[in-house]
Amino acid sequence: MRSIRVGLIGWGTVGCGVIQVLRENEADIRNRLGVPLELRRVADLDIDRPRPVSVPRDLLTNRIDDILNDPDIDIVVELIGGLDAAREVIRRAIDSGKHVVTANKALLAHSGNELFRVAAERGRAIGFEASVAGGIPLIKALREGLAGNRIQTIFGILNGTANYILTRMAEGGLSFEDALGEAQQMGYAEANPALDVEGIDTAHKLAIASALSFGTPIRFDEVYTEGISHIDPDDIQFGEEFGYSLKLLAIARHMDGRIETRVHPTLIPRHHVLASVKGAYNAVHVQGNAVGNIMLYGMGAGMMPTGSAVVGDLIDLARDILGSTPGRVPALAFQPDRLAEIAIKPIADVSTCYYFRFSALDQPGVLSKVSGILGKFHISIAAVIQKGRRKASSVPIVMLTHEALESNVRAALAEIDQLDIVTAPTQIIRIENQETNNFF
Repeated sequence: MRSIRVGLIGWGTVGCGVIQVLRENEADIRNRLGVPLELRRVADLDIDRPRPVSVPRDLLTNRIDDILNDPDIDIVVELIGGLDAAREVIRRAIDSGKHVVTANKALLAHSGNELFRVAAERGRAIGFEASVAGGIPLIKALREGLAGNRIQTIFGILNGTANYILTRMAEGGLSFEDALGEAQQMGYAEANPALDVEGIDTAHKLAIASALSFGTPIRFDEVYTEGISHIDPDDIQFGEEFGYSLKLLAIARHMDGRIETRVHPTLIPRHHVLASVKGAYNAVHVQGNAVGNIMLYGMGAGMMPTGSAVVGDLIDLARDILGSTPGRVPALAFQPDRLAEIAIKPIADVSTCYYFRFSALDQPGVLSKVSGILGKFHISIAAVIQKGRRKASSVPIVMLTHEALESNVRAALAEIDQLDIVTAPTQIIRIENQETNNFF
């Protein structure tokens, strides 16, 4: 049989990784498939700019149509990013009878349901391993390795930029701004880092992973999302005094007929394995009713790890082409007509433990006023650190709570922040520990 031919659209960092993996591992890939996996064409708007991985001139084009209209190309790899243009590329590739591989988590979070439906109707498949957790094979684990399980919980660190920033704030005592600047110098953060530091990138990935886990359509708009730009080094230090580390976590649970999907800074016990995940690394915990608790760990981004995930999808699709079994594994793990519109639990209905840092005047009766309001809203205090004394100035009062309802917490803090003894809005960070999660 002839080779399986690939057209690559987007010759950027990940595109270079894909080309490098195909070259370095060409013999192994051919031995696994039985036929060559051939890079037929590479398209990019700028084909003259130097890259870390070169491409023969006769393979290059600045016309996407040279790939989409080539009847010999079996699989199109979309690596241009963004929403509208990438969506059009994927739709046209599918309409022209080609399978697709993409690393575009934002596109799938917004339009994945539509694209998967169209692909299935055309008898084509979309590979998207690289869209979540970079080189970590999380998608394959959820779709295939754990197919015999009812997934109960998935949570972890899904953004290397945010994790690097929080690591530097914790270990170097840096402010958020200084840690972000360092991440940008290191190449971990973009010039406009909002998608990473505001939790949006993580929410894209969680929306995809939770759909795969729980058999429901992708619903990015219903993921509660909160970033790390408001985090102060003092909060990291106080958390450490209580025995916690701070991470930006993606959390999804299927409990009592509803799903929690939330992304926010989270304090986790310092002894938990996720607390040791530092720098730009990712890690994901999955709990299945049969397998129990497992964790996947590795580089969540980068040229070669992400290139590895894309090539893994290429090999999977090539095997399906060779076996005439496209769409053998449903895109979202469950058969399309069995996906369920499971209710998403609003953040107001979530119960967890909390960290509060109040800024209050240093005078008698402050603690009793604050604790009285918390008690009024059924919020029980687990631990307190009170710093002082500073006459005529505010001091931090730090509290940890037992499990409480988010709506009660919001109501209590709204009342506390109106007290004349409170000088700034209360800082709030959620906590995951043994009281709220049996992983800890």
